[in-house]
Amino acid sequence: MVPPDFHSALPRRATSPYTPYSPYAAFHLPSSSSSESGRGEDDDDADLPFPTALSRKDFLAPAFDPIAYLSSLFPSEDGSTSAQRHQTLEDLRTELRERSSAVSTELLELVNANYTSFLGLGDELKGGDDNVEDVRVALFGFRRSIEDVQNRVKERRLAVSAACRDLDEVRLSTDMGRRLLELDERVAQLEEQLVVANSSRGGGIHSHSNGSPGLVAEIWGIDEADDEDDNEVMSDQFKDSYVGSSSKKLMTLARDLVSAGQLANSVGFQVPFVRKIDERLIKCKSTLLLDLNTAVNNVRKAGKSQRGQSRLLSLLAIYRVLDSDEEAVRILQGKAK
Repeated sequence: MVPPDFHSALPRRATSPYTPYSPYAAFHLPSSSSSESGRGEDDDDADLPFPTALSRKDFLAPAFDPIAYLSSLFPSEDGSTSAQRHQTLEDLRTELRERSSAVSTELLELVNANYTSFLGLGDELKGGDDNVEDVRVALFGFRRSIEDVQNRVKERRLAVSAACRDLDEVRLSTDMGRRLLELDERVAQLEEQLVVANSSRGGGIHSHSNGSPGLVAEIWGIDEADDEDDNEVMSDQFKDSYVGSSSKKLMTLARDLVSAGQLANSVGFQVPFVRKIDERLIKCKSTLLLDLNTAVNNVRKAGKSQRGQSRLLSLLAIYRVLDSDEEAVRILQGKAK
């Protein structure tokens, strides 16, 4: 549709009525009284091509500007690359009027074809404010519902986070409880093997040195045949007092004692139960050192045979495992504790 200010933007000037689009163009005959210059101009105009019809899509541009559009039709710059439009302004104005009339006719036909729809549109628009208000209230309610859901989700997220923290604490407590049970079980096994429970009667395996060798072997859980090599290094005068303390068994007990101490250290001595366990471990270590000292003294008294020296070195290695090198030096020097 042509803007209303499009015709007013066209400059008005006098033009010849004899144009290619005027009603007199078909009856125009050259006059003999025309000047030579006039005949020259008519001859030049006769050779000019007819202007093309204006494109309708040019008027549908969103940023349509009448003045800029007319300027593009008739460029005034000499170096312009735009095609020259050979048409008078009067013919251009006539063409635009015809285009405006055609658009008005199309609009009228469109309104007549959809007259009922336009009337219904007016009826539908009645009371639209109430409908808009209802929609607005519904939207406010929907927004409030969304905010409530967001708040519940936030609360649930906080609750889940707290539950996860509680679960982590329970897992840590469970793990600590398992380690405490394992620690107690290990210490109980050590006490059973070292007979620490009978400490009131002297403690240690060697408190039964006056008893039968079978009882000692039963306490250690070994056969008398396991100590044949150790017994061979003993002289006959010490066989009666030897209790069958195998260096391998002593080494196993020493490693179990060290492992239990490491487990107690990993749990932490700030736990009261671990402090009680540490006291029991100290008693186990003292009992084991007592048995180890007795075994070393028996080997030294048995003589300096090759097997005796080998067994002595094996027993001394147990002191290093127990981190009791000073105790080994004291025993070798024969000092009383």
